[in-house]
Amino acid sequence: MTRISNWKQNHDGVIVGGWGLLGPASAEVMSLSALDWVALDAQHGSFDDRSALEALHAIPRERMDVLVRVPRNDEGRIGRVLDAGARGVIVPMVETEEDARRAAQACRYPSQGTRSWGQVGSRWGRPEIDVATSNAEVVCAVMVESRTGLDNVDAIAATPGIDMIFVGPFDLSIALGTTVHDLLAQGRNGELGTIVAACERHNVIAGAFAGTVERSERLAELGFSALAAGTDEGMLAASSQALTGSLASEQVGSY
Repeated sequence: MTRISNWKQNHDGVIVGGWGLLGPASAEVMSLSALDWVALDAQHGSFDDRSALEALHAIPRERMDVLVRVPRNDEGRIGRVLDAGARGVIVPMVETEEDARRAAQACRYPSQGTRSWGQVGSRWGRPEIDVATSNAEVVCAVMVESRTGLDNVDAIAATPGIDMIFVGPFDLSIALGTTVHDLLAQGRNGELGTIVAACERHNVIAGAFAGTVERSERLAELGFSALAAGTDEGMLAASSQALTGSLASEQVGSY
């Protein structure tokens, strides 16, 4: 298992994550797997303040890095999930250098940022994390998923405190009037390659939501290093389908 916070220094290999949509129980199950990290989706998934806190309570920081996709670029929402124990955040719809700066500063205490003190882990017996350690280990990932964000990706990647550019390929493809398949087919000469190149220039992680193993492999070929390979919802559906298919085959074979 490779921690995202360690990968920030080492930049070695691909770190594979799971995407939590359903709730704390499924996120905890994913954290017991061989995945490198887990994301809790509080934008399009079922996570709110309470359920995110429950999931973060159930998954010790020593076991796995947990990121939370917050609903919007809001200092208060970012601070709350970090206080609850998230290793970092994924901030949607970041389109400008100013958007990126606001997100990065919300993740860090002064003098590097604007985050206020209020860690809640000590309420269930976890040690508080000192300011310097927290500022060094936190992961601030910002999503580029629009034409404006793409046009400004170099400035976004160059913003102090940005650790990862995280691509939402579905929203990006809609914004560009194309499809995810066509985005992937363009290779390093297309928009996804532009994002990877900006990350490489400014020494930040290139991350993306993949959703399937096949898309994960293609994104890795393009240079993305942090990949959300699948969702808890998708894994459950695939396992259920495989199980029922197996049972049906056994029944046919028994006659």
